[in-house]
Amino acid sequence: MTQSKVTFPVGYHKFHKDQLFNFQLNRWYSLGYVRFEDMEEAGKKIKDFEDWKDVMLNLAEKAVSDGRFMNAAFYYRAAEFYMIREEPDKEILYDKFIEYFYKAFQNEKIERFEVPYGDTFLPAMKIPPVGEKKDTIVIHGGFDSFIEEFFSMMKFFSDQGFEVIAFEGPGQGAARKKYGLSLDYEWEKPAKAILDYFDLKDVTWLGISMGGWFCFRAAVFEPRIKRIIASSIAYDYNQFVNIVAQQIMKLFFNHFKKFTNKMTFKKMKKDGLHAWTINNLMYIADKKTPMDAAEVVLQLNAKNLHSDKVKQDVLILTGKEDHFIPFKMHDKQVKALSNAKSVTSRIFTKEEHAQNHCQIGNIGLALDVMVKWINSQ
Repeated sequence: MTQSKVTFPVGYHKFHKDQLFNFQLNRWYSLGYVRFEDMEEAGKKIKDFEDWKDVMLNLAEKAVSDGRFMNAAFYYRAAEFYMIREEPDKEILYDKFIEYFYKAFQNEKIERFEVPYGDTFLPAMKIPPVGEKKDTIVIHGGFDSFIEEFFSMMKFFSDQGFEVIAFEGPGQGAARKKYGLSLDYEWEKPAKAILDYFDLKDVTWLGISMGGWFCFRAAVFEPRIKRIIASSIAYDYNQFVNIVAQQIMKLFFNHFKKFTNKMTFKKMKKDGLHAWTINNLMYIADKKTPMDAAEVVLQLNAKNLHSDKVKQDVLILTGKEDHFIPFKMHDKQVKALSNAKSVTSRIFTKEEHAQNHCQIGNIGLALDVMVKWINSQ
């Protein structure tokens, strides 16, 4: 039998002592896709990246045998998440994720689309509203997200009377894996393709994680986006790129590029986190060297964002203890939106269990805030 009911449990748990693993275990649980006891078990067994893969695959296979297809799908996704692109079964596990995801939710009214984009396509999915349609919400993620991960959020919005469309842009999900599209900071291009294809003229646009940068960039060039929600904001990746990337770029970016690439590859052989971070970046950006990939990410800066040209109503959601994005970016982004029609910011705290990146720990609260804001507009 399939299992498709999704709820949003409250609480950020210490499944693992290492935040690198703990956040991901909490992410799948907080979005409502996996069992608490499975995350507890995984946290006790995982010591490194190889353990992660083996533990998640075991959980996935057990879930399949039990007919828990929703759990199985996201255990396959979890196993795939920390694999590097050279591993031969990385795409196989992605395909298993997709297979079991759609088995789990086969009774839901999910439509899938291939949206023309140049000489290839953007993947998209749509869920109709329950009852009378209030508005259309368009959702996308950030760096390496899959649209299926947002289904529980889409279902919540649908139940509130919203038509919901989610898509994968260049560098994300099947757009990268199946259609070969690499990361592109000019997010107005996929935004235009989606708006044109679905004939949308007045929408609420939700960007999640790095999508909190992309959504503002798209809105500058697309007046059909009337309301913007940024769930986690970045503002300028030049100011806070992760520690690994800082080590690579800070001193050597212009004059010692070849040497830095060599040293980075050398360190990747010794450090699992370093290897995964840089390898993933190179894959998403479709570059062969760390420095070339870093240059792509550094295009996500304040200058290219054009915050002062955003003229829509804006809602920003920020976790007070976001471990990916320094909290100082919140005020910088709010201040930079100097010509927006309105700017509403909501800071989530530990007391609300929503202090983390993208409010992992209390997704339901974040969604309630979003819906109330949209209705108020």
